[in-house]
Amino acid sequence: MTGRVAVVTDSTAHLAAGDVESHGIRVVPLQVVVDGVAVDEWTAGGGFEPAAVGPSRFGPREVAEALRGHVPVTTSRPSPRAFLDVYESAAAEGFTDVVSVHISGSLSGTADAARLAARDAPVPVHVVDSRSLGMGLGFAVLVAASAASRGLMADEVAALALDRAVRSSAFFYVDTLEYLRRGGRVGAASAVVGTALAIKPLLHLRDGWVDLLEKVRTSARARARLEDLAVERALAAAGRVDLAVHHLDNAGRADELAARLSDRLPSVGSVIVTEVGAVIGAHVGPGLLAAVVSPH
Repeated sequence: MTGRVAVVTDSTAHLAAGDVESHGIRVVPLQVVVDGVAVDEWTAGGGFEPAAVGPSRFGPREVAEALRGHVPVTTSRPSPRAFLDVYESAAAEGFTDVVSVHISGSLSGTADAARLAARDAPVPVHVVDSRSLGMGLGFAVLVAASAASRGLMADEVAALALDRAVRSSAFFYVDTLEYLRRGGRVGAASAVVGTALAIKPLLHLRDGWVDLLEKVRTSARARARLEDLAVERALAAAGRVDLAVHHLDNAGRADELAARLSDRLPSVGSVIVTEVGAVIGAHVGPGLLAAVVSPH
């Protein structure tokens, strides 16, 4: 036990397995439903290892192939019971409070499920809607875990996590908005804009919701603009920032973007590169490229 406060998150945080283990973070998986079969997701490089893929799990690559093959893919939040099991386990280990930090409530009912479970938990549970996802959420969870290890009270841990999350920015490019439209994560009007005249949309998170940011004529220009947006946001922070690049079945472009961001922002140091998990992948589709800027 590293402190009195246990930190819980969900699999959309895309935390590295080493960070999950070293900080004692508890991760509750969302589910991906492929052709009617619902299973726990795993995230490449995250808390659920690729070796675990089998009849009971789908990963991002399996989801990408299913989407290309027009196989129905949907997602579902964890059950309140899944959260309650984790909260009860933390209490049994001697933790006196839980801070549970999750994907934007505008995109998933995960935080709602956590709140339902909190009513029956044997210790107080502070549920934080990060209004973010991916490493926008992940960096906030790491801040919470660090604060908990230093012995801060649960309300202070929760406040630090929320502050870090809301100051983070996520910019992303997708080949098509069709997958986001199907899942109701972007408006129909924006989806039409994304397909008209071969326009390539650049998106961002605004108030926890996926919103159209800019329209670019080609994929090359979209990638260049994505890089510029991340650099502009990092420089505007006028202080330390953490950076992450996400992708789905687009590793080469992700590595290129990370290298260019490191070159243009030498004070940042390393840039985390992570393939998104099956759940986010189901909504964005193959080809995703995203940049997360998280000021300290």
